[in-house]
Amino acid sequence: MKSDSTDLFGERPPARTVPVMVPVPTPAPYSYAVPEGMAVEPGSIVKVPLGPRFVAGVVWDGGDDGKVERKKLRPIDTVFDCPPLSKEMREFLDWVAGYTLTPPGLVVRMALRAPAAFDPEPMVEGLRPTGHRPERMTPARERVLALTEDGLPWTRSGLAHAAGTSSSVIDGLLAQGSFETVFLPPPPVVAAPDPDHAAPRLEGPQTETAAALVEGVRAGRFGVSLLEGITGSGKTEVYFEAIAETLRAGRQVLILLPEIALTASFLERFQDRFGAKPAEWHSDLAPRTREKVWRQVTTGQVRVVAGARSALFLPFENLGLIVVDEEHDPAYKQEDRVFYNARDMAVVRARIGDFPAVLVSATPSVESRVNADLGRYRKLHLPTRYGDAALPDLHLVDMRRHPPARGGFLSPVLLRGIAKTIEKEEQALLFLNRRGYAPLTLCRVCGHRFQCPQCSSWLVEHRFRGQIQCHHCGYAERTPEACPECGTFDHLAACGPGVERIAEEVERHFPDARTIVLSSDLMGVKRLRLELEAIARGEADIVIGTQLVAKGHNFPLMSLVGVVDADLGLANGDPRAAERTFQLLYQVTGRAGRSGLKSHGLIQTYQPLHPVMQAIVSGDPEAFYEREIGEREKALLPPFGRLASVIVSADSRAEAEAHARGLRQAAPRVEGISVLGPAEAPLAMIRGRHRFRLLVHGRRGSDMQAFIRTMLANGPKERASLQVQLDIDPQSFL
Repeated sequence: MKSDSTDLFGERPPARTVPVMVPVPTPAPYSYAVPEGMAVEPGSIVKVPLGPRFVAGVVWDGGDDGKVERKKLRPIDTVFDCPPLSKEMREFLDWVAGYTLTPPGLVVRMALRAPAAFDPEPMVEGLRPTGHRPERMTPARERVLALTEDGLPWTRSGLAHAAGTSSSVIDGLLAQGSFETVFLPPPPVVAAPDPDHAAPRLEGPQTETAAALVEGVRAGRFGVSLLEGITGSGKTEVYFEAIAETLRAGRQVLILLPEIALTASFLERFQDRFGAKPAEWHSDLAPRTREKVWRQVTTGQVRVVAGARSALFLPFENLGLIVVDEEHDPAYKQEDRVFYNARDMAVVRARIGDFPAVLVSATPSVESRVNADLGRYRKLHLPTRYGDAALPDLHLVDMRRHPPARGGFLSPVLLRGIAKTIEKEEQALLFLNRRGYAPLTLCRVCGHRFQCPQCSSWLVEHRFRGQIQCHHCGYAERTPEACPECGTFDHLAACGPGVERIAEEVERHFPDARTIVLSSDLMGVKRLRLELEAIARGEADIVIGTQLVAKGHNFPLMSLVGVVDADLGLANGDPRAAERTFQLLYQVTGRAGRSGLKSHGLIQTYQPLHPVMQAIVSGDPEAFYEREIGEREKALLPPFGRLASVIVSADSRAEAEAHARGLRQAAPRVEGISVLGPAEAPLAMIRGRHRFRLLVHGRRGSDMQAFIRTMLANGPKERASLQVQLDIDPQSFL
């Protein structure tokens, strides 16, 4: 009798083949043979040979492309024992690849970030009570047996900890026959959140807004809500109610945060409301924890994830809600390998999965505001602070009329404000969005400026570390004692302030004050969290920080915010400069007075009549948005037009320029789309590579992706020394 693997003529039928998307920059999946007896389906995660190595890939949709004879195809090696990527997830990955003009293999790689998690977690050895009591009893043994009277199994370490005893006591009971060894499923990385753990404390507009969000969740359909509210208005507590309703429906929740590694206070607030913390997902997680989170997200064991932008690519089993907190924040834009904006991709993922998304901000992006005004998003507004806490009184300090003392950067007005705040035993925050001690060091004798040898940028002095460093490539060297050009000692001048220099000035004026400097390059994530907790407890008088202090922190004793250089963000040609400056200043001044203290904000500026400064102090953000939206519409800038950036980099300037010019000449003639450039990028060299930029501008409905594909196909062929970087909807213009 013939086996099932042969036909009536005794010939083996051709092997089944499937497309597999592998995590390399390939434009399409590769075909692989499926060994006899192996079961795969679209979405299965498999191990396949790729050249001399094995990689993890995903069985993709579609059939064999027929380019390779079936008998020559290499077989799939292993099917991992984990849930397949859902149809919605595969569609999302395809959509991201098509929109961003990224090889789909690179997008799929973002969903396969924890290869050790593809196989099930090993079982954990545990102990189950047998009911046998040992002959000799001790108080420690009594406590252990009392805890296990219900007959449920425990882990050895968990039981010892709960009973307040050593593991040797547990081992003794095991030897006496009071326990038997069993194997338990691996413990959850976080406890399950309880949507009814703590009743919400909402008031007035919060109650109505929360009800609207809950209604959207119950509808179970795609829709985007823009939750806008002034700083301290309780936006977090409001969207917690949408999360609770999603959990009651048995679905999972993703909360995107711009700086999840620094938001310990958010995790505590979540725990207060739901009785357990959400699972975290960000680059600072330990590898083993990342693997556990990835695996338990795919099986549905993890119900809520709070994560950075990469969490958007976790393969959730049953995702039912995405919340994007601080949706305006530039940190949601990834500018490495795959260029995408997590806020926009979150909306796409919700649309494909047909569930609601909530965008949250006190200062929404212009794009989100326009979408809300046009009815594409539902607009929800919280106009007052929780508990009727007052907003800070904001005042501009005209630096032309109140200049700082020679060699200083703090005006007398701001120094007096700090002194009064300290006298009242309250806290002052000084904000300067510039790391290090000084952005430029030069020689007073010959004028030599310290520049990065690999980038067209100055080396920033970091006096606390005794280094000068490039913030673009990471190059660093010890701070020299003499000028390398003329050899003169003691004539190197630090130009301009960074947070370290402001701290030095503060210590001269307030030597007895407790001062903390918060900057991402001064300490690791754990140390930053500890510092933020210390500030919240009132263990600092003066806080000096970069933009990370503006990200949703709640400091109860903070009653004064001083902005050292409010004009800093306006000094470039970025079309979003005014918007970014407004958002940053509004957010950072909103750190004051959140617990009800009478608070003040002092904003040092040389441009007090600038529309951004006037909008901040007038307390009328609507006037700013109206003006900014009008300017964007006239210039057909996003969201009324589309932009795409094409950066060509090469080892030589001539090669980069020639290739960029060739692309410009190859651009098709399409009505409504124009190409600007090529021009040398503002950062003309990074890591030793010369950079030229093309900017593609089109009307809102333009097919920018098709235009760029044609331009690349018709343009000069790329060589190994060249790199073309595509950025659809760019946020940075450097």
